[in-house]
Amino acid sequence: MDKRLIAFERLLQIMDDLRTQCPWDMKQTIESLRMLTIEETYELSEAIQDGNMQEIKKELGDLLLHIVFYSKIGSEKKEFDITDVIDHICEKLVYRHPHIYGNVDVTNADDVSKNWEELKLKEKGGNKTVLGGLPKGLPSIIKAKRIQDKARGVGFDWDEKEQIWDKVNEEIKELKDEIAVMDKEKMEAEFGDVFFSLINAARLYGINPDNALEKTNKKFIHRFNYLEQQTIAKGKSLKEMNVDQMNVYWNEAKNIK
Repeated sequence: MDKRLIAFERLLQIMDDLRTQCPWDMKQTIESLRMLTIEETYELSEAIQDGNMQEIKKELGDLLLHIVFYSKIGSEKKEFDITDVIDHICEKLVYRHPHIYGNVDVTNADDVSKNWEELKLKEKGGNKTVLGGLPKGLPSIIKAKRIQDKARGVGFDWDEKEQIWDKVNEEIKELKDEIAVMDKEKMEAEFGDVFFSLINAARLYGINPDNALEKTNKKFIHRFNYLEQQTIAKGKSLKEMNVDQMNVYWNEAKNIK
């Protein structure tokens, strides 16, 4: 027997045992698991960003457990079970890959993405609009990227990626105009437009904006921690130092991995 099937069957059996014998697992509901699932998803994201394959393996296992857990609860409610979950995704994948399971010809990944979005709109019970399936709770940067991906999937995009820089500069100018008159509401709106256009630029140049910002966050934390540590080592407080003094340690930190 395929060892993958053996491993999956073992997990299903363990889930059955936990649901009938463990007081904590017995009391869980779909609603109570929700926040834990979100936490596990962020832990997987962090492992991916760190490039830690062992942690990725571990966090994928945690997420798989959640999928099995939700499916077990669904079966108890006689709504769905793990077979329904797997069958549904299999049917979706076959339907949305007509270039593999049908007679559609594609030449590149862009063609695949466009077909995917078009097929989603045709599905019974599926999204009725291009942007209809976006979760409202997505983090703003990721949501902006997905909005742009979906719009691109139906042909709404720049002819040449270099055109985006005119848009970026236009949005920055509009922001500066509002800053000049200190209209807070319009300033916020224009900041949003600047962010959106920069995320669009990142997409066009194959950069993941969320990853890029997180790398900068980590870089800042590393350098600021070094600055703080060096200050403490010399018996000083950051509040006692001016910016020029701080920049000495900041510049040192740039050369330390």
